[in-house]
Amino acid sequence: MPLPKKTEYTLEDIYALPDGQRAELISGQLYMMAPPSTRHQRLVNFLTTEINLYIRKKQGRCEVLPAPFAVFLEDADGNENLVEPDISVICDPEKIDEKGCNGAPDWIIEIVSPASKRMDYYNKLFKYRTAGVKEYWIVDPDKSRIIVYNFEQSTMEEYSFTDSVKAGIYSDLLIDFSILNF
Repeated sequence: MPLPKKTEYTLEDIYALPDGQRAELISGQLYMMAPPSTRHQRLVNFLTTEINLYIRKKQGRCEVLPAPFAVFLEDADGNENLVEPDISVICDPEKIDEKGCNGAPDWIIEIVSPASKRMDYYNKLFKYRTAGVKEYWIVDPDKSRIIVYNFEQSTMEEYSFTDSVKAGIYSDLLIDFSILNF
């Protein structure tokens, strides 16, 4: 839920928040973030582990960074946006500095929570696509569903938690959701 709009929020407003308070800045609005559930964190851990193991095995150069991790995106209107995807896969090390990722990660995964449904399915989908993210996964534990957007191929596919899901940015990475037991 956005805070009441003053005029337009900036990155300075994000950095002025009290320690431990997380928010995202999208098109001049601040969106406060609720703490994630245990199920949410288990999914983040599972996916981060699977992707990291694949990259290590292939001796890849991409880096997997789970939230909290800042991703700075500029939109078509010149607005600065700061988002904290649940998982960011970044293959260009030049984009990463001490504050976060400057520009679009190659692959973003969001785990849907009750408070983030609208953001993940609509607002972030549009922002990520227009910012140059190559692939975006929406993992919805309540619906046991994974939606995979491959923006480079202009495709969208839907999977369930009984499927193995192929990552588009890699030719041979399959993540088997059927092994989840929660």
